[in-house]
Amino acid sequence: MIIVLTGIDGSGKSTAAHALVTSVGAHGGKAVLLNNHAGRRTMSVLSARTGIRLPKRLAEALETTFRVWNVLVSHLRASRFEGLVVMDRHLYCQLALRTTKGLPRGRFLPWLLKALPAPDAVVHFDIDPGEAHRRIVARGTDDETLEDLTAFRDAYCQLPEYKDFTKVDASLPPSELARQLEQLIVKGQQLPAPPVGA
Repeated sequence: MIIVLTGIDGSGKSTAAHALVTSVGAHGGKAVLLNNHAGRRTMSVLSARTGIRLPKRLAEALETTFRVWNVLVSHLRASRFEGLVVMDRHLYCQLALRTTKGLPRGRFLPWLLKALPAPDAVVHFDIDPGEAHRRIVARGTDDETLEDLTAFRDAYCQLPEYKDFTKVDASLPPSELARQLEQLIVKGQQLPAPPVGA
């Protein structure tokens, strides 16, 4: 089973992904977390240190290249793994980012989405951009503006694929989010529910 997690920065995707994989392992299951980052954070840090900002299209081309490579490697690993595969981010994220930058979807990413094995579920972490921004500022590892987060959230909602996403309220406490994800797995695999309080 492959589950993809999407959502704006600060929505808690990575925290929930780690919690889900840990929980599945604690209950005797097999699970792996695969990250499909685009290198945005690294490029932002380098840009801040050097004072050099890449042209928008070049930066997006590099991000897309990194993301596509990571997604392809993740799908290769998933094809060789027996158990739950949790992908933190996917090509949907890149399509949303392209929208925020005023770039068209293009043909390659939508084609690749159709060519790759479809995930069993795409879980979208929906959160108010203001709350996401507060979380980002608190952790101090990223430099995202409220305006950018709002544009990113809107871009996700505009994706044609968005209607098929399973939405979760990412403002919930991490333990409740993890419980909801576990229930999704149980439902998708027709497994017995984990014990209450587990």
